[in-house]
Amino acid sequence: MPSTREGDRLEIESFPDSLMPGPDLVQVWSGSQDQPARVIEDFLETLSDDERKRAARFRFEKDRIHFIAARGMLRRLLAHMLGVRPARVRFNYGKYDKPFLQEEFESSRLKFNISHSGGRALLAFAVGREVGIDIERIRPEVATEDIAERYFSACEVERLRSLPHDVQAEAFFNCWTRKEAFIKAIGEGLSCPLDKFDVTLAPGDAAMLLATRVEAQPASKWSMRALEAGDGYRAAIVVEGQQWDLAEQSWPGAPSSGHNI
Repeated sequence: MPSTREGDRLEIESFPDSLMPGPDLVQVWSGSQDQPARVIEDFLETLSDDERKRAARFRFEKDRIHFIAARGMLRRLLAHMLGVRPARVRFNYGKYDKPFLQEEFESSRLKFNISHSGGRALLAFAVGREVGIDIERIRPEVATEDIAERYFSACEVERLRSLPHDVQAEAFFNCWTRKEAFIKAIGEGLSCPLDKFDVTLAPGDAAMLLATRVEAQPASKWSMRALEAGDGYRAAIVVEGQQWDLAEQSWPGAPSSGHNI
């Protein structure tokens, strides 16, 4: 995949082919959205007109930069996997705005999802499997009982209340990221009520989709894992089907969280 830009060459050379996604290998990349100005400029040049307009609508410069960084990383990684230049990657959007590759790239069977919070981005890639990912910065002021009662299922609220107070914020965001990852995987976004399915949430418990009351989306169709996203963050991934391996990698130059993600 040739490139005429020095930044492109450096990044592409840093992408290990051994971590390309496959039918049974899901790939997750993490990266900082706080990139140097020259990198943001390079990323901006690869965006579509629509993406540039979206970036320009952000009120705060930091949010604009973070959007450009996330989209730029997504385009670089997809370009590497598809064997095209980043600007050649084209997206369509589902009914609830989940992006997917345009028809010319259908033969790749690539599926992807992206999430970002607090300046950190996670990008998930799979072949022939729908995927959803979510990362959230833990904010104790958000992890209130009122919000849990509004969005979580009855059994999740009961489980949250049963936990010691000092771990409830962590448990809240365990629950939130797992639920967000699921609704992103099924492509319904917040049109799917969050109380129509149940997930585990207690610290130390394996991430699991326990039950769903969503039409045509039985829990057995999906698998869920927690991701180590670094201190002060919680993250989760939901993948269609069972029996898959996870490969995790940091964006070139990104700080390590201690779990190679």
